[in-house]
Amino acid sequence: MDIVQYFLDDHARLLFLLSGISFAIELTIMGLGGPLLFFAIATFITGILVSAGVITGWESEILVVGVLTAVIAITLWKPLKNLQNNGGGPDTSSDMIGQNVASSSEITRHGGTIRYSGIDWNARLDAECSVDNIAEGERCLITAVDGNVMIVLPAN
Repeated sequence: MDIVQYFLDDHARLLFLLSGISFAIELTIMGLGGPLLFFAIATFITGILVSAGVITGWESEILVVGVLTAVIAITLWKPLKNLQNNGGGPDTSSDMIGQNVASSSEITRHGGTIRYSGIDWNARLDAECSVDNIAEGERCLITAVDGNVMIVLPAN
């Protein structure tokens, strides 16, 4: 028996195979937030329903996969987006974050400079900063790094 005939004779296994392939592609390439995740879940549930004998025939199976994909997408889209946008904690991607440094020029929301390790670095105020500027010579705290720009808050 060849592989094509095997899956044509057992639709549930074909649906489970499609579910596994879709889920693997979603995890490796798309990052757990795309339409293949919803399709993978829908084909898995449809495979279970076909195995239980609740659904028979290709037309019904395709219809159920389509409807379940839409329902799952509508149900899970917002919670998954909120999970992805959660932030995942403080930014620790640079050893400069958390350093208390002096400003070497006035720092505003649009620009300025700080002095760190003997080098003047471009800086700007953090979006959540309550002041409009940090004067030259005042201390500031590096909260994030955006390329070669340090995002800072007043140290006090």
